[in-house]
Amino acid sequence: MIFLIIGCGIDLVKIERIEKIIKRWGDNLTSRMFTLLEREYCKKRKSNKYQSYAGKFAAKEALLKALGLGLGGVNWTEIEISNNELGQPIIKTSGKLNIIVSKKGVSKYFLTISHTKDYAVAEVILESSAQKSEENSNK
Repeated sequence: MIFLIIGCGIDLVKIERIEKIIKRWGDNLTSRMFTLLEREYCKKRKSNKYQSYAGKFAAKEALLKALGLGLGGVNWTEIEISNNELGQPIIKTSGKLNIIVSKKGVSKYFLTISHTKDYAVAEVILESSAQKSEENSNK
């Protein structure tokens, strides 16, 4: 089976910007942008809380860019950024976004997140099997 890269997105976020927005809008904002699991993870990080929020935010934006969706039209809580048992960041989608992902033929996500003191960056690569891509082109 042949695998194809069908999308790539990257996003860079200033951590201070995310911190200011969260401090201003609090749970009203975070509950609309982050799942309960994401919020619990970030709150446990204490001194690195805003760094974690910024990384997850960047990952969500990178995914939307890779899918060619921009920032609108999707509920941000339909994207969940968590970690596997080895600590590698992973993407889980739900709801309407699952339909979009399926139509685009995405079979696998590759996600990397990195931080400095001031910035968080994330990159998402979307993979599709050739078989799935051929099925979509025949529709």
